[in-house]
Amino acid sequence: MRNQLITLMILCFGVLSGAAQNITVSDTTKSHGFDGPSSVSGQIERDATHETKFMKGYFDFKSRLKENTGLSYGIDFNSMVLYSNSSRDTSTAAGGAFRVYLNWELVGRKSGNTGSFIAKVENRHAYGKQVPPQDLGSDIGYVGLVAVPFSNIKWALTNFYWNQNLLKDRLSFVVGALDATDYTNVYGLVDPWNDFYNLAFSNDPTIPAPNQGLGMAIRGILSKHLYLLGSITDANGDPTDPLNMFDSFFNTSEYFTSFEFGWIKTYDRRYTDNIHLTYWYADPRKEANVLGGWGLAFSYNQLFNENWQPFFRAAYAKDGGALWEASLSAGVGYNISPIVNQIGFGLNWGRPSESSLGSNLNDQITAELYCRLHLWKILTITPDVQVLINPAMNPTEDLLAVFGVRSRIPF
Repeated sequence: MRNQLITLMILCFGVLSGAAQNITVSDTTKSHGFDGPSSVSGQIERDATHETKFMKGYFDFKSRLKENTGLSYGIDFNSMVLYSNSSRDTSTAAGGAFRVYLNWELVGRKSGNTGSFIAKVENRHAYGKQVPPQDLGSDIGYVGLVAVPFSNIKWALTNFYWNQNLLKDRLSFVVGALDATDYTNVYGLVDPWNDFYNLAFSNDPTIPAPNQGLGMAIRGILSKHLYLLGSITDANGDPTDPLNMFDSFFNTSEYFTSFEFGWIKTYDRRYTDNIHLTYWYADPRKEANVLGGWGLAFSYNQLFNENWQPFFRAAYAKDGGALWEASLSAGVGYNISPIVNQIGFGLNWGRPSESSLGSNLNDQITAELYCRLHLWKILTITPDVQVLINPAMNPTEDLLAVFGVRSRIPF
């Protein structure tokens, strides 16, 4: 199955490369790269809106640096505190993440066919003896993640790759240490640092996307509105052990592969106006004792009147180590003002994976509401409430609530 998918990717993008040459320049816009909302490029673009008067000299320096050298960078500190009404011993969690990330355009700046080096180093940590927010869901009996990136892995190299744009940016590829969630099944509210907390709305629990590791992805623009994307990534990625990435990829040889076909309204609105279908396949992981498997995910997301951003997402997984076997999500984001930046609501039905977690588990209902606030431009505060109905690993409780506050300060 994996070899068939790789062959299909090569054939499709061979055809794509020829087709792309027939697209006129007016059909596309610049920078058709892998800059999802939570990627390095996406975060740097978002951070540009956080410029403040009292740090004007610093932001002017960053602008000159990018203009003169092609180097743009960001530094941020993220924090999260969660509280649950669970009767179990663990009901609170707290943690943070310090990140340094850069995008350095080293070749092709004048031609538009840019080649960029992208890197990100993080320290994700729990506070004191608190449980990291990522673990709270399992501790209270919920199958899933109530907070996606706030773990306790400490220092990690989560990005270290080359991004190359070709054919006037109509064909792009990345190779190196990748995060598959930067480009797999992405939509406008996918960013776990700024949007929804829960994995049900931030990517998808039916997709066993691996931790960051060595891989390659390629994306091309078929026409003004259509694109194809394919990838292969180490299924055993470990960003805390970057020196082992090559050995794991080439010698263990267990991979997560994906193939996506999608429609976008325009490139500038490629995530807020996006409809796509994603197919993935995961090799069996012998040492981890995880079955191989496959799945499909459909996503619809569209922006109306520059304010309303409804979405609908459906997915199915057959084994592969996925947390859930099936998932249906719907919701909306609403952009209000520069200060009360966005309100988001999502409702999800999910069925835990029998092959991963055992049989006779309850289907779960998840609801989430968040409000993202920009204070003094440089500080983002996002209070959040999640309602978890029928937590599958906690049959004594029919309903749990999780209250949270997330903050982000970028420089």
